[in-house]
Amino acid sequence: MAHTEWKDAPGLPDFSLLKRLARDQLIFLLEQLPGKKDLFIDADLMSPLDRIANVTILKQHEVDKLYKVELKPIFVLMFTDLVNADKVAGRFRRYKIIFTPQKFYACETVLEEQGVYGDVTTDEWNFYILPLDDDILSLELPEFFRDNFLEGDQRWVTTAGSALRLLQSVYGSFSKVYGIGRCAKMVYESWRELMEDGEQRTRQPEFAKVFLVDRDVDFVTPLCSQVVYEGLVDDLFRIKCGSVEFGPDVTSSDKSIKVMLNSQDKVFSEIRNEHFSNVFGFLSQKAKNLQTAYDKRRGMDIQQMKAFVADELKGLKQEHRLLSLHIGASESMMKKKTKQDFQELLKTEHSLLEGFEIRECITYIEEHINRQVSMIDSLRLLCLLSITENGLLSKDYRSLKAQYLQSYGIEHLLTFANLRQLGLLEEQQAGETLTVMESKVGKLVNDKTVGKLTDAFSSLAKKSNFRALSKRLALVPKSGEEYDLRVPRDMAYVFSGAYIPLSCKLIEQVLERDGWTGMEEVTRMLNGQEFAVTARSKTDAQRIVLVMFLGGCTFSEISALRFLGKERGTYYVKQME
Repeated sequence: MAHTEWKDAPGLPDFSLLKRLARDQLIFLLEQLPGKKDLFIDADLMSPLDRIANVTILKQHEVDKLYKVELKPIFVLMFTDLVNADKVAGRFRRYKIIFTPQKFYACETVLEEQGVYGDVTTDEWNFYILPLDDDILSLELPEFFRDNFLEGDQRWVTTAGSALRLLQSVYGSFSKVYGIGRCAKMVYESWRELMEDGEQRTRQPEFAKVFLVDRDVDFVTPLCSQVVYEGLVDDLFRIKCGSVEFGPDVTSSDKSIKVMLNSQDKVFSEIRNEHFSNVFGFLSQKAKNLQTAYDKRRGMDIQQMKAFVADELKGLKQEHRLLSLHIGASESMMKKKTKQDFQELLKTEHSLLEGFEIRECITYIEEHINRQVSMIDSLRLLCLLSITENGLLSKDYRSLKAQYLQSYGIEHLLTFANLRQLGLLEEQQAGETLTVMESKVGKLVNDKTVGKLTDAFSSLAKKSNFRALSKRLALVPKSGEEYDLRVPRDMAYVFSGAYIPLSCKLIEQVLERDGWTGMEEVTRMLNGQEFAVTARSKTDAQRIVLVMFLGGCTFSEISALRFLGKERGTYYVKQME
């Protein structure tokens, strides 16, 4: 089975320390305003705040009322209007704005422009990292990707650097830092500057190495449909801050239930990394085992029954409740995926990854768009086609774009502009149109002629980086080979044996080589910006690697790294935005 029981893993850092540090600082900030107080909270902070300091803790520190603020872009303006209204009415109150994870100069400028700068005190709650599970940390910055990679706003670079500094101050220094990508390099530099300016503490290190990777290094992986259980739950129900809300179709009642998804859930911990095709068999066996445990009550005497009730019954009831929820979730996912013809979608994705039957794939995408099956899935397929084929032929790009806008609305013109700017959905420019011909020739000829033909085309056409990377790193297993998803042999199982996540393959290769030596061609195709820095001369025995995805990561990548960790005897702690 492709999973690891992380909480039983010896030597894994105790991340509850991070929660306690964040909670203590928040309490300190609240106590600076003695007496009863009302708390206005950004809607995006509600869930993280609940995991750090719940309502009971806030009440203990004299928080009287809580207000959730949905209007994020004008949060500060709303607050200044409130202050000015109080001044006009002659009401005297004390006001404090707490910025998290950091305070920006622009916010103070707004306070000054609105004439309330002297009436309001400001502070920072340095809440950089939220532990979501034994091996998952999050910066809880959903805006990171758009701000950094689309808008070019680098405000969160310092936040990521501060998160690394916090981890190092709590868990000891890192022996080596690897990275790839422009943002990764900036985060590393920010962290080094913070470490030079701050106080250095010496303690036994708990992390061996750190790997920083930009999301735009690997766009293919997040564009592929997830087929591990946790990934499917996220795709269909949306996991937010480590929890998910299951509706009546899952709970078999008229109520929705919010469920924490982590290693404390005994059922979830055993299926989270499994390919979905294995999940029903596991849940069925689990149900039989649970029934057997219940049946032990028969024939018990009074003393045995008392012991059973005291020691086992509560745990069995909890496990039964969780089992029912995950069976309900699995059935709901199966119905939704069957309705959307999920197998045909996966077949198209796999063909795009392999570079086969591209014209048939385009026909499927057109049908998908025209039937309005799913607006997001249609965009994912368009982007996957573009990246794997090094852009779309002009006639295909214009036709598919027109069909999409006709099906889903002209307002998505901006979406196409943004995707083009990110490099996710592009039209081939003049001089690039021979890549398709080159690809077909490469499939037909298997001798030295291929190399000569490729050289001949290189002056006219830009080679598809994904195709070259896929071949160089063996990302796509040879078609026709049997792949047993019950006993996976590599990380490709997270995509039904069709594709190894590029990001995870890079991490595997770099850690094996202890650097980027021998991967010069790969890094060139990924636009460089790679680095490997020895931060501490002594290498400790601890085998824990921190992988920081800058711009977010998928649960498929998390499952793949868990598989890799199990195979190599290394523990990977994943940190995402």
